[in-house]
Amino acid sequence: MENTQTKKTIFSGIQPSGQLCIGNYLGAMQNWVKLQDDYNCLYCIVDMHAITVRQNPAELRRRSLETLALYLAVGLDPTKNIMFIQSHVPAHAELAWVLNCYAMFGELSRMTQFKDKSATHADNVNAGLFTYPVLMAADILLYQTDLVPVGQDQKQHLELSRDIAERFNGVYSETFKIPDPYIPKEGTKILSLNEPTKKMSKSDLSGGSVFLLDDRNTIIKKIKRAVTDSGSEIKFADGKDGINNLLTIYSCFTNKSIHEAEKEFEGKGYGDFKLAVGEVTADALGKIQEEFKRYLSDKDNLNKILKDGSERAAYMARKTLSKVYKKVGFYSI
Repeated sequence: MENTQTKKTIFSGIQPSGQLCIGNYLGAMQNWVKLQDDYNCLYCIVDMHAITVRQNPAELRRRSLETLALYLAVGLDPTKNIMFIQSHVPAHAELAWVLNCYAMFGELSRMTQFKDKSATHADNVNAGLFTYPVLMAADILLYQTDLVPVGQDQKQHLELSRDIAERFNGVYSETFKIPDPYIPKEGTKILSLNEPTKKMSKSDLSGGSVFLLDDRNTIIKKIKRAVTDSGSEIKFADGKDGINNLLTIYSCFTNKSIHEAEKEFEGKGYGDFKLAVGEVTADALGKIQEEFKRYLSDKDNLNKILKDGSERAAYMARKTLSKVYKKVGFYSI
């Protein structure tokens, strides 16, 4: 067995709310698969984060299991990664409370995601929504994480995690490792098919997102309806957000460069191009869906993976939490 001590630790997670889309797959999960041999990876299903917005309980439970099945279906190996559900490791909530006492009110009120979600869910601006980034800091710092794969929208939260860790270390001596962002070389941001200036979202039900479990016809139909521009040239260029987005999707699913894709569609119209993008997307997702169904049909195996993952995660988390409790002065028997 390889010496895991020499490998750096990576932590990342996805909420089991909404439906995972190709933005999640191409922007995050595909890269996770590439990291599993070279790093100690913890991939969490962050159900505690999900409840800052009201969830249907039965649906949350179902999606938590489906998210694990999708992790496995895209190629994450349970023998190489620790995969678990956040609420199965109580140390996340326990450390979050301590870190709340080292996070400043002003810092949290400046978080853009809090402002955005408060506007979207004006009838439910709860304290959890406000302290959400502190729970995220606990997720990361519990495992002495070296690297966190982050998109643009989570960069601010990682900065806060670093600030809290440095503040705590400054008061109590070295306790937490200061995590760095992991930006993959081929970082891919997939945009909405309807509004190609906005990120594709797993909660968008307007047709702007292609979900990993969409059927073939739905995928092709959604991509055929994608917003483009008034031109006819299939070229990656400023002001051609819709075409740029479709070229990116095509390039990701075919492993061709943008330049190769442009050459392939030289002289062809948007209709032919969109059909080709739809087909390669549907082909790739079809394979993932087959694997997903296979994993989902064996609930005992999924529960075993979660049990094993949460035990391994809890062991690591407990070491950090014990250290923190001792440093802040909590009495232990």
